[in-house]
Amino acid sequence: QVQLVESGGGLVQAGGSLRLSCVGSGRTFSPYAMAWFRQAPGKECEFVAAIRQSGRITTYADSVKGRFTISRDNANAKNTMFLQMNNLKPEDTAVYFCAASNVWTTNWGDWPSRGQGTQVTVSS
Repeated sequence: QVQLVESGGGLVQAGGSLRLSCVGSGRTFSPYAMAWFRQAPGKECEFVAAIRQSGRITTYADSVKGRFTISRDNANAKNTMFLQMNNLKPEDTAVYFCAASNVWTTNWGDWPSRGQGTQVTVSS
């Protein structure tokens, strides 16, 4: 059974930075892709960024391009993913979820393995 655990959320002022982490575990955990999604209050879950298993191919939502960087650490089977978030804006406030999948897609419904989420709050 796959388990994903996020950490690193918190409260930050606009213009500040946060780094989210996601650790994956499970006997057969070796997903084709991992991703970050977020859900703001009263809104649907939206795609943020995704990264292939190799770590060399990434994609971002237009709203975060140039500000967020997704990366993976596959060394020693750590299965850890990061999201470096810079120049944060109040509209980035949301619960951020880590997800894993064997398909390359930005559709939340196609990511069967999900973490519990970590809250990110950006004050103006």
